[in-house]
Amino acid sequence: VKELGGLDLLVNIAGKQTAMKDIADITTEQFDATYKTNVYAMFWLCKAAIPHLPPGASIINTGSIQSYQPSPTLLDYASTKAAIVNFTKGLAQQVAEKGIRVNAVAPGPVWTPLQPSGGQPPEKIPEFGSETPLKRAGQPVE
Repeated sequence: VKELGGLDLLVNIAGKQTAMKDIADITTEQFDATYKTNVYAMFWLCKAAIPHLPPGASIINTGSIQSYQPSPTLLDYASTKAAIVNFTKGLAQQVAEKGIRVNAVAPGPVWTPLQPSGGQPPEKIPEFGSETPLKRAGQPVE
């Protein structure tokens, strides 16, 4: 970290989601991969970064609208996003004395490669994001 000039910001944004219509179709391997990508990675990155973060530093974790309004086809993904919100609240209290801020953002529908690669049931792709005020999914560049 010293060789790179220090660390004052950590953004955890990695995500894995696969839509499944029935809980019986979620394999242990899929469940583990979703939790390892969405929760474990965030945990390990926070644990590694905190000793290097100075007062005034910030950690930003990415939740989702799924944290609060879970889809029945995204049970594993939605539960990881709820875990991220809870983890963020607890970690914020833990590192407040060090002057480190911890926040979560919870974007609504955003068009990413997750959507056409199994993140949404194929029949839902055409309407993905249509319930938002702009009547479309957000774009990563926005």
